[in-house]
Amino acid sequence: MFALVDGNNFYVSCERVFRHSLRNTPCVVLSNNDGCAIARSNEAKDLGIKMGAPWFQIRHLQESSGLVALSANFELYGEISDRMMSVVAALGHRQEIYSIDESFIDLSGMGGDLTKRAHSIRARVNQWVGIPTCVGIAPTKTLAKLANHIAKQAERKPGSYPAELSQVADLSRLPTAELDALLATTGVGEVWGVGRRIAEQLKAQGVTTVLDLKRMSPAAARAGWSVIFERTVRELQGESCVDLEDVAPAKQEIACTRSFGSAVRDLDELIEAVSEFGSRAAQKLRGQAGVTSQVLVFIRTSPFRQTPQYSRSLVVPLRRPTADTAAITSAAVMGLKAIFKPDFDYAKAGVMLLDIDSSQSEQFELDLETEDGEPGALKPSMASSSRPQLMAALDSLNERYGRGTLKLASAGLGGAPRNWTMKQQLRTPAYTTRWEDMPVVRA
Repeated sequence: MFALVDGNNFYVSCERVFRHSLRNTPCVVLSNNDGCAIARSNEAKDLGIKMGAPWFQIRHLQESSGLVALSANFELYGEISDRMMSVVAALGHRQEIYSIDESFIDLSGMGGDLTKRAHSIRARVNQWVGIPTCVGIAPTKTLAKLANHIAKQAERKPGSYPAELSQVADLSRLPTAELDALLATTGVGEVWGVGRRIAEQLKAQGVTTVLDLKRMSPAAARAGWSVIFERTVRELQGESCVDLEDVAPAKQEIACTRSFGSAVRDLDELIEAVSEFGSRAAQKLRGQAGVTSQVLVFIRTSPFRQTPQYSRSLVVPLRRPTADTAAITSAAVMGLKAIFKPDFDYAKAGVMLLDIDSSQSEQFELDLETEDGEPGALKPSMASSSRPQLMAALDSLNERYGRGTLKLASAGLGGAPRNWTMKQQLRTPAYTTRWEDMPVVRA
């Protein structure tokens, strides 16, 4: 038995914890540099704002409908998420934090009324953290995810589902006939793991509802799509095929990309940006005890501007797998110089680390080159024993005194913000990201 606890409109709810005036007001949280809406309040959804809607397309709703737009504060959201997850963990005896606002809980062996217990935890999260949540309970993770969707829709749109499933939906308590009737009113696209393309393929074959998918033969699902899709069908039929992940798997790729605050034409500014992105990606890589063998760098112009367009990426292989900031950044800058073309208004750049492996399997080599690259005497290496300690000291100082306290010179020496830095949003208060410093009064 599994439960999925999900924070409602999480980023918006985080903002409302500290700004009570935003409650009952259409509100969106925008991505980096205010590119598009990445979170919407229920009031904003009622205005027809879609997830990912570009800001310039919905800006007019500020005047006509009182829409409030906020710039994202991801550090704050992360701290609130940590507090929410620590409270949610009391629901069961095992927990898998699936995303910043979602958590699977193992309820197997838990006695008593699970619905009542879920309502109690939900109320505790709301009182202690200030985040409204919904809970879905079912015998499999896929059904629990679907139950969470039903709980949200039953609360937001009364009449769409039975009222008793609002906020907490326990599908395990429903008779088979009632459950099938519920699945028959839910579109197949709401199933966890069924994306838009697969949903279109299913609809073309007459599979339009979750009940239709539940009745599909697992063998047909495997033959037509994949083993993963077969597991989805089996989970809808009540067979648990996906267990909790007690430890999140290491990422196979790590990316750090940003849209610029304004157009960038100068190579030196692009080098600063790419150096900053490479440094952040390297720090994330060390956080999962990994090493990378390839670095991808890209730059592109904005497709929304009536200017000459250019987009290019390049993968730079590394001589040996590494997590060293200097080596990764050097490769990224090398790639940038190779793909850069002058006289373009660049709007975005990024660095991706590919071919990631565990640092435990790092391959070393004899370093038999001189400083000028000729064979001969030994020289210090990027992978020498002193470098991991140096990187650990770098991470420790930046963790203690704030990100960017210590960085590579190629990332810039501070001072006035450059064009590639993110916009400063005057409409969003300059919060501190420390929960203890937040000026908030909670009931």
